[in-house]
Parts: sequence; structure tokens; C-alpha cells
Amino acid sequence: MRDFPLLTDGPQDAAVTLVLAHGAGAPMDSPFMEAIATRIAARGHRVVRFEFDYMAERRTTGRKRPPERAPALLEQWRAVIGHLGGPQALVIGGKSMGGRMASLIAAETAVETAVRGCLCLGYPFHPPGKPERLRTEHFAALRCPTLIIQGTRDPFGTRAEVEALALPDTVAVDWIEDGNHDLAPRKASGWSVEQAWEKAAKTADGFLRAL
Repeated sequence: MRDFPLLTDGPQDAAVTLVLAHGAGAPMDSPFMEAIATRIAARGHRVVRFEFDYMAERRTTGRKRPPERAPALLEQWRAVIGHLGGPQALVIGGKSMGGRMASLIAAETAVETAVRGCLCLGYPFHPPGKPERLRTEHFAALRCPTLIIQGTRDPFGTRAEVEALALPDTVAVDWIEDGNHDLAPRKASGWSVEQAWEKAAKTADGFLRAL
């Protein structure tokens, strides 16, 4: 089995292991990923973060490169699941692109027994400014419970845009009021980014405990 750069938080013997992948432009230890992972782990869950190959390469070379194409990212996700799978239940997910790739994996019949649920943070429902280019076709194949935590003003899918979609019963969306793609509200909203991320972690905790 190949090695992956991993960051692990929370108790090793937790009933559930949440595996999170990063978004397209930021690594597994970005402020967002660090805040969400540690907050969820503090509630008693094991949280494992990993990096796709292109992002791991950036650490060693210092050169920025775009993500690999979806087939390569999905293959890396499968390898991580194979590496971490065991007696503990696995829930997979991540930020933006990482969460989208996780949802595509969760929709595969072959992983139904290995994956208990899917948790997406800031799901890219469509490219910004192109709401007609939806990335939800595979949702109909999702068999496991899937939770999307989304900012109401996320340019990849605002509340008005997402609530107009016919999502399957397996997919639930929880909203961060005034949140952007990082779930961060504006100062004028009256609450801080730390409060928003805390709410996201609390929601994720409830989802994991209900599985």
C-alpha cells in the first residue's frame, strides 16, 4: 500500500473515522481545514486529513500546479479508503473539490460497505456564475446519508440556487447564514468566522453520531 501524507486528530479508538480531503487550491492544513478538523475531533471523533498527489508535490517543489483530472483524484480517494478501512466506520468528505470527489466515491456501489456516510463542506454545485453547469447528477446514486454544510452566499451554490434543486432524500443541506465558500460570514452579519466554523463542527458532530 502506498503512503499518503496524513494528519490525524481525535481518539484513535473512536467509533467513527471521518476522512477529509482538501479543496483545489489549499492544502490539508489550511486554516479552514485545521479549524474544522480539530473542532470535530474535539467532540470525540477521529478525523484524518490527506493530500492529493498534486498538493503533496507542491510542498516538496514549491511549484503550484492544478489538480489532477477527476479519474486520478478518485483513484487516490479509493486508495486512502483501502488504507484506512477496517473495524471503524468510515465517513468520507472534504472541502469543495475534495468533498465533491468524496461524493462521487460514495456513489460507487463498490464502496457501499466501506463508507457509512459523506460530509461535504462548501460543495461546488456549479462553477461560479454558471448555475446551469450542475455537478449533482451522481447524487441520485448516493445510498449513504450525505450532509452538505453550505454558506448561504457561496458562489458555488447559494441558498436560493440549491433550494430550487430536487435533491434526493439521502442528501441534506445545512446552512451557515451569510457564509461564503469557506463558510465565513461578513462582519456586518453580527457573528464571526470562528462562530460559523463552530456551528459547522457542531452540525457535523450531530450527523456523525446519528449514523
